[in-house]
Amino acid sequence: MIDWDERVLVIGEVGQAHDGSLGTAHAFIDAIADAGADAVKFQTHIAAAESRTDEPWRVRFSYEDDTRFQYWERMELSPDAWAGLRRHADDRGLAFLSSPFSLEAVQLLRHVGVAAWKIASGEVANPLLLDAVAQTGQPVVLSSGMSSWAELDSAVERLRAKGGGPLVVLQCTSAYPLTPERLGLNVLGEIRRRYRCASGLSDHSGTIFPALAAVALGARVIEVHVTLSREMFGPDVVASVTTGELRTVVDGVRYVDAALAAPVDKDQVANEMAPMRALFGRSLVARTPIAAGHVLSAGDLAAKKPGGGIPPAHIESVVGRRLRRALSADELVAEEDLEDEAVPIHGGARRT
Repeated sequence: MIDWDERVLVIGEVGQAHDGSLGTAHAFIDAIADAGADAVKFQTHIAAAESRTDEPWRVRFSYEDDTRFQYWERMELSPDAWAGLRRHADDRGLAFLSSPFSLEAVQLLRHVGVAAWKIASGEVANPLLLDAVAQTGQPVVLSSGMSSWAELDSAVERLRAKGGGPLVVLQCTSAYPLTPERLGLNVLGEIRRRYRCASGLSDHSGTIFPALAAVALGARVIEVHVTLSREMFGPDVVASVTTGELRTVVDGVRYVDAALAAPVDKDQVANEMAPMRALFGRSLVARTPIAAGHVLSAGDLAAKKPGGGIPPAHIESVVGRRLRRALSADELVAEEDLEDEAVPIHGGARRT
Protein backbone atom coordinates (compact mmCIF):
# COMPACT_ATOMS: atom_id res chain seq x y z
CA MET A 1 0.00 0.00 0.00
CA ILE A 2 1.08 3.58 -0.60
CA ASP A 3 -0.42 6.62 1.16
CA TRP A 4 1.28 10.02 0.99
CA ASP A 5 -1.51 11.52 3.11
CA GLU A 6 -0.44 9.43 6.10
CA ARG A 7 3.18 10.60 5.98
CA VAL A 8 5.66 11.97 3.48
CA LEU A 9 6.68 9.20 1.11
CA VAL A 10 10.40 8.86 0.38
CA ILE A 11 11.21 6.97 -2.82
CA GLY A 12 14.67 5.67 -3.61
CA GLU A 13 15.02 5.77 -7.40
CA VAL A 14 17.26 3.08 -8.86
CA GLY A 15 16.37 3.75 -12.48
CA GLN A 16 19.07 2.17 -14.63
CA ALA A 17 21.79 2.29 -11.94
CA HIS A 18 21.85 -1.53 -11.82
CA ASP A 19 23.28 -1.42 -15.41
CA GLY A 20 21.51 -4.64 -16.32
CA SER A 21 22.73 -6.65 -13.32
CA LEU A 22 19.92 -8.39 -11.46
CA GLY A 23 22.17 -8.92 -8.45
CA THR A 24 22.93 -5.20 -8.28
CA ALA A 25 19.22 -4.43 -8.53
CA HIS A 26 18.59 -6.61 -5.49
CA ALA A 27 21.49 -4.93 -3.66
CA PHE A 28 19.79 -1.59 -4.21
CA ILE A 29 16.60 -2.88 -2.58
CA ASP A 30 18.49 -3.85 0.57
CA ALA A 31 20.42 -0.59 0.70
CA ILE A 32 17.33 1.57 0.21
CA ALA A 33 15.42 -0.41 2.84
CA ASP A 34 18.33 -0.10 5.28
CA ALA A 35 18.25 3.67 4.76
CA GLY A 36 14.65 3.79 5.96
CA ALA A 37 12.95 4.84 2.72
CA ASP A 38 9.31 3.95 2.01
CA ALA A 39 9.61 2.77 -1.58
CA VAL A 40 12.03 1.61 -4.24
CA LYS A 41 11.53 2.55 -7.87
CA PHE A 42 12.94 1.04 -11.05
CA GLN A 43 12.32 1.64 -14.76
CA THR A 44 10.85 -1.07 -16.95
CA HIS A 45 12.18 -0.93 -20.51
CA ILE A 46 11.24 -3.32 -23.32
CA ALA A 47 13.41 -2.19 -26.19
CA ALA A 48 11.34 -3.43 -29.13
CA ALA A 49 8.14 -1.93 -27.68
CA GLU A 50 9.69 1.37 -26.73
CA SER A 51 12.33 2.38 -29.22
CA ARG A 52 13.31 2.22 -32.86
CA THR A 53 16.66 0.70 -33.63
CA ASP A 54 17.96 4.08 -34.83
CA GLU A 55 17.18 5.95 -31.59
CA PRO A 56 20.14 8.31 -31.14
CA TRP A 57 22.24 8.64 -28.01
CA ARG A 58 21.61 11.81 -26.06
CA VAL A 59 24.99 11.34 -24.41
CA ARG A 60 27.11 8.35 -25.35
CA PHE A 61 28.09 6.79 -22.01
CA SER A 62 28.03 3.02 -22.55
CA TYR A 63 31.25 1.12 -23.17
CA GLU A 64 29.52 -1.96 -24.56
CA ASP A 65 26.43 -0.76 -26.47
CA ASP A 66 26.85 0.62 -29.99
CA THR A 67 23.31 2.03 -30.08
CA ARG A 68 20.81 3.23 -27.52
CA PHE A 69 18.48 0.46 -28.65
CA GLN A 70 21.12 -2.07 -27.66
CA TYR A 71 21.40 -0.36 -24.28
CA TRP A 72 17.65 -0.72 -23.70
CA GLU A 73 17.89 -4.37 -24.65
CA ARG A 74 20.64 -4.88 -22.10
CA MET A 75 18.55 -3.15 -19.43
CA GLU A 76 15.63 -5.55 -19.93
CA LEU A 77 14.81 -7.97 -17.13
CA SER A 78 12.63 -11.05 -17.48
CA PRO A 79 9.14 -11.22 -15.97
CA ASP A 80 10.48 -13.69 -13.40
CA ALA A 81 13.27 -11.26 -12.50
CA TRP A 82 10.76 -8.44 -12.01
CA ALA A 83 8.59 -10.69 -9.84
CA GLY A 84 11.63 -11.53 -7.73
CA LEU A 85 12.43 -7.85 -7.25
CA ARG A 86 8.85 -7.20 -6.19
CA ARG A 87 8.98 -10.06 -3.63
CA HIS A 88 12.29 -8.80 -2.28
CA ALA A 89 10.84 -5.29 -1.85
CA ASP A 90 7.82 -6.75 -0.05
CA ASP A 91 10.09 -8.74 2.26
CA ARG A 92 12.02 -5.55 3.13
CA GLY A 93 8.87 -3.50 3.76
CA LEU A 94 9.28 -1.32 0.68
CA ALA A 95 6.54 -0.29 -1.71
CA PHE A 96 7.56 -1.48 -5.17
CA LEU A 97 7.32 0.94 -8.10
CA SER A 98 8.63 0.95 -11.63
CA SER A 99 8.06 3.41 -14.46
CA PRO A 100 6.69 1.71 -17.60
CA PHE A 101 7.91 3.01 -20.95
CA SER A 102 5.53 1.08 -23.19
CA LEU A 103 2.11 -0.57 -23.10
CA GLU A 104 3.89 -3.92 -22.93
CA ALA A 105 5.73 -2.69 -19.85
CA VAL A 106 2.41 -1.71 -18.27
CA GLN A 107 1.08 -5.20 -18.87
CA LEU A 108 4.21 -6.79 -17.42
CA LEU A 109 4.02 -4.62 -14.30
CA ARG A 110 0.30 -5.27 -13.88
CA HIS A 111 1.16 -8.95 -13.69
CA VAL A 112 4.05 -8.34 -11.28
CA GLY A 113 2.11 -5.84 -9.16
CA VAL A 114 3.10 -2.29 -8.29
CA ALA A 115 2.03 -0.14 -5.34
CA ALA A 116 1.57 2.87 -7.63
CA TRP A 117 2.33 3.95 -11.16
CA LYS A 118 5.16 6.39 -11.79
CA ILE A 119 4.78 8.29 -15.04
CA ALA A 120 8.20 9.48 -16.17
CA SER A 121 8.66 13.03 -17.44
CA GLY A 122 8.99 11.95 -21.06
CA GLU A 123 5.70 10.02 -20.99
CA VAL A 124 3.40 12.84 -19.82
CA ALA A 125 2.33 13.50 -23.41
CA ASN A 126 1.76 9.81 -24.20
CA PRO A 127 -2.04 9.36 -23.98
CA LEU A 128 -1.88 5.62 -24.73
CA LEU A 129 0.30 5.03 -21.69
CA LEU A 130 -1.76 7.38 -19.52
CA ASP A 131 -4.95 5.53 -20.41
CA ALA A 132 -3.45 2.13 -19.67
CA VAL A 133 -2.25 3.29 -16.27
CA ALA A 134 -5.43 5.16 -15.36
CA GLN A 135 -7.62 2.15 -16.12
CA THR A 136 -5.99 0.21 -13.28
CA GLY A 137 -7.46 2.65 -10.74
CA GLN A 138 -4.21 2.61 -8.75
CA PRO A 139 -2.37 5.66 -7.37
CA VAL A 140 -0.39 7.66 -9.91
CA VAL A 141 2.84 9.60 -9.36
CA LEU A 142 3.15 12.01 -12.29
CA SER A 143 6.50 13.65 -12.98
CA SER A 144 6.67 17.01 -14.74
CA GLY A 145 10.31 17.46 -15.72
CA MET A 146 9.81 18.16 -19.43
CA SER A 147 6.25 19.45 -19.41
CA SER A 148 4.53 22.80 -19.81
CA TRP A 149 1.48 23.64 -17.73
CA ALA A 150 -0.72 22.94 -20.75
CA GLU A 151 0.73 19.44 -21.13
CA LEU A 152 0.32 18.75 -17.42
CA ASP A 153 -3.25 20.06 -17.51
CA SER A 154 -4.05 17.64 -20.30
CA ALA A 155 -2.39 14.68 -18.57
CA VAL A 156 -4.11 15.29 -15.24
CA GLU A 157 -7.48 15.72 -16.92
CA ARG A 158 -7.00 12.52 -18.91
CA LEU A 159 -5.90 10.45 -15.93
CA ARG A 160 -8.94 11.56 -13.96
CA ALA A 161 -11.34 11.10 -16.85
CA LYS A 162 -10.12 7.55 -17.42
CA GLY A 163 -10.59 6.51 -13.80
CA GLY A 164 -7.11 7.02 -12.40
CA GLY A 165 -6.54 6.60 -8.68
CA PRO A 166 -5.14 9.12 -6.18
CA LEU A 167 -2.73 11.51 -7.86
CA VAL A 168 0.45 13.29 -6.83
CA VAL A 169 2.28 15.57 -9.26
CA LEU A 170 6.03 15.94 -8.79
CA GLN A 171 7.91 19.12 -9.55
CA CYS A 172 10.93 18.04 -11.54
CA THR A 173 13.50 19.62 -13.81
CA SER A 174 15.16 17.15 -16.14
CA ALA A 175 18.75 18.27 -15.63
CA TYR A 176 21.51 16.06 -14.26
CA PRO A 177 22.79 17.29 -11.88
CA LEU A 178 20.31 20.02 -11.01
CA THR A 179 21.43 23.45 -9.82
CA PRO A 180 19.56 25.34 -7.06
CA GLU A 181 18.38 27.99 -9.52
CA ARG A 182 16.44 25.38 -11.53
CA LEU A 183 14.93 23.46 -8.64
CA GLY A 184 11.55 25.21 -8.86
CA LEU A 185 10.38 24.93 -5.27
CA ASN A 186 7.82 27.64 -6.04
CA VAL A 187 6.00 25.17 -8.31
CA LEU A 188 4.99 22.92 -5.39
CA GLY A 189 2.29 25.27 -4.18
CA GLU A 190 1.05 25.97 -7.69
CA ILE A 191 0.62 22.23 -8.31
CA ARG A 192 -1.57 21.91 -5.22
CA ARG A 193 -3.68 24.93 -6.16
CA ARG A 194 -3.98 24.04 -9.82
CA TYR A 195 -4.81 20.35 -9.52
CA ARG A 196 -6.13 20.10 -5.95
CA CYS A 197 -3.86 17.16 -5.28
CA ALA A 198 -0.70 16.43 -3.37
CA SER A 199 2.58 17.76 -4.72
CA GLY A 200 6.07 16.34 -4.45
CA LEU A 201 9.63 16.70 -5.67
CA SER A 202 11.69 14.50 -7.97
CA ASP A 203 15.20 15.67 -7.25
CA HIS A 204 18.30 15.33 -9.42
CA SER A 205 20.61 17.59 -7.43
CA GLY A 206 22.72 14.82 -5.86
CA THR A 207 22.38 16.57 -2.47
CA ILE A 208 20.16 16.21 0.60
CA PHE A 209 18.97 19.81 0.73
CA PRO A 210 16.10 20.08 -1.81
CA ALA A 211 14.14 17.24 -0.18
CA LEU A 212 14.13 18.98 3.20
CA ALA A 213 13.14 22.33 1.72
CA ALA A 214 10.37 20.72 -0.33
CA VAL A 215 8.83 19.00 2.69
CA ALA A 216 8.91 22.28 4.61
CA LEU A 217 6.92 23.75 1.70
CA GLY A 218 4.30 21.00 1.81
CA ALA A 219 5.63 18.25 -0.49
CA ARG A 220 4.15 14.82 0.31
CA VAL A 221 6.39 12.70 -1.95
CA ILE A 222 10.16 12.92 -2.29
CA GLU A 223 11.96 10.95 -4.99
CA VAL A 224 15.76 10.91 -5.10
CA HIS A 225 18.12 8.99 -7.34
CA VAL A 226 20.33 6.65 -5.33
CA THR A 227 23.82 5.27 -5.91
CA LEU A 228 25.66 2.68 -3.85
CA SER A 229 28.87 4.67 -4.30
CA ARG A 230 30.10 7.82 -6.01
CA GLU A 231 32.53 5.55 -7.85
CA MET A 232 29.77 3.50 -9.54
CA PHE A 233 29.31 3.50 -13.31
CA GLY A 234 26.32 5.21 -14.88
CA PRO A 235 25.00 8.52 -16.17
CA ASP A 236 22.88 9.24 -13.09
CA VAL A 237 25.59 8.88 -10.42
CA VAL A 238 26.38 12.59 -10.46
CA ALA A 239 22.70 13.36 -9.81
CA SER A 240 22.26 10.76 -7.06
CA VAL A 241 22.63 10.62 -3.30
CA THR A 242 24.56 7.79 -1.69
CA THR A 243 22.66 5.35 0.50
CA GLY A 244 24.22 7.01 3.55
CA GLU A 245 22.93 10.37 2.35
CA LEU A 246 19.55 8.77 1.71
CA ARG A 247 19.42 7.90 5.41
CA THR A 248 20.02 11.59 6.17
CA VAL A 249 17.24 12.55 3.75
CA VAL A 250 14.83 10.13 5.42
CA ASP A 251 15.72 11.32 8.93
CA GLY A 252 15.41 14.94 7.87
CA VAL A 253 12.08 14.40 6.13
CA ARG A 254 10.67 12.64 9.18
CA TYR A 255 11.90 15.46 11.42
CA VAL A 256 10.41 18.24 9.28
CA ASP A 257 7.16 16.32 8.75
CA ALA A 258 6.75 15.82 12.50
CA ALA A 259 7.40 19.50 13.13
CA LEU A 260 4.81 20.56 10.57
CA ALA A 261 2.25 18.19 12.10
CA ALA A 262 2.61 19.86 15.52
CA PRO A 263 1.90 23.61 15.34
CA VAL A 264 3.13 25.52 18.37
CA ASP A 265 1.07 27.94 20.49
CA LYS A 266 3.63 30.53 21.60
CA ASP A 267 1.63 31.63 24.66
CA GLN A 268 1.24 28.04 25.81
CA VAL A 269 4.96 27.44 25.39
CA ALA A 270 5.73 30.62 27.34
CA ASN A 271 3.59 29.37 30.22
CA GLU A 272 5.32 26.00 30.14
CA MET A 273 8.68 27.74 30.19
CA ALA A 274 7.85 29.87 33.25
CA PRO A 275 10.31 28.07 35.59
CA MET A 276 13.06 28.35 32.98
CA ARG A 277 12.21 31.98 32.33
CA ALA A 278 12.66 32.71 36.03
CA LEU A 279 16.06 31.00 35.96
CA PHE A 280 17.33 32.65 32.79
CA GLY A 281 15.40 35.89 33.08
CA ARG A 282 16.51 39.10 34.76
CA SER A 283 15.28 41.27 37.63
CA LEU A 284 15.75 44.92 38.46
CA VAL A 285 18.44 45.45 41.12
CA ALA A 286 20.23 48.44 42.66
CA ARG A 287 23.27 49.27 40.54
CA THR A 288 25.05 50.77 43.61
CA PRO A 289 24.04 51.25 47.28
CA ILE A 290 20.98 53.53 47.43
CA ALA A 291 19.76 55.42 50.52
CA ALA A 292 16.18 55.34 51.77
CA GLY A 293 14.09 58.20 50.41
CA HIS A 294 15.99 58.32 47.11
CA VAL A 295 13.89 58.87 43.98
CA LEU A 296 14.89 56.19 41.52
CA SER A 297 16.17 56.95 38.04
CA ALA A 298 17.00 54.52 35.27
CA GLY A 299 20.68 54.98 36.04
CA ASP A 300 20.14 53.62 39.55
CA LEU A 301 18.98 50.28 38.23
CA ALA A 302 20.51 47.26 36.48
CA ALA A 303 18.94 44.12 35.01
CA LYS A 304 20.61 40.97 36.32
CA LYS A 305 19.96 37.26 36.50
CA PRO A 306 18.06 35.37 37.84
CA GLY A 307 14.47 36.39 37.30
CA GLY A 308 11.79 36.33 39.94
CA GLY A 309 11.79 40.01 40.88
CA ILE A 310 10.46 43.01 39.00
CA PRO A 311 11.30 42.26 35.34
CA PRO A 312 13.26 44.84 33.28
CA ALA A 313 10.23 45.28 31.04
CA HIS A 314 8.52 47.06 33.98
CA ILE A 315 11.31 49.60 34.56
CA GLU A 316 9.06 52.51 33.62
CA SER A 317 6.77 51.66 36.54
CA VAL A 318 9.75 51.90 38.92
CA VAL A 319 11.54 55.04 37.71
CA GLY A 320 10.42 58.17 39.59
CA ARG A 321 9.27 56.35 42.74
CA ARG A 322 10.83 56.88 46.14
CA LEU A 323 12.54 54.12 48.12
CA ARG A 324 11.09 53.25 51.51
CA ARG A 325 14.31 51.59 52.61
CA ALA A 326 17.97 51.53 51.70
CA LEU A 327 19.22 49.00 49.16
CA SER A 328 22.67 47.54 48.86
CA ALA A 329 24.36 46.97 45.48
CA ASP A 330 22.76 44.11 43.48
CA GLU A 331 19.83 43.90 45.90
CA LEU A 332 16.47 43.18 44.28
CA VAL A 333 14.04 46.05 43.99
CA ALA A 334 10.71 44.82 45.34
CA GLU A 335 7.32 46.45 44.94
CA GLU A 336 6.99 46.82 48.70
CA ASP A 337 10.22 48.86 48.75
CA LEU A 338 8.59 51.60 46.68
CA GLU A 339 6.15 54.34 47.58
CA ASP A 340 2.90 54.13 45.67
CA GLU A 341 3.09 57.50 43.97
CA ALA A 342 5.76 58.76 41.65
CA VAL A 343 7.48 62.04 42.42
CA PRO A 344 5.97 64.96 40.45
CA ILE A 345 7.88 65.67 37.26
CA HIS A 346 7.76 69.08 35.52
CA GLY A 347 4.78 70.17 37.51
CA GLY A 348 2.70 67.06 36.89
CA ALA A 349 2.29 63.92 39.00
CA ARG A 350 2.70 60.50 37.41
CA ARG A 351 0.53 57.80 38.98
CA THR A 352 1.90 54.23 38.74
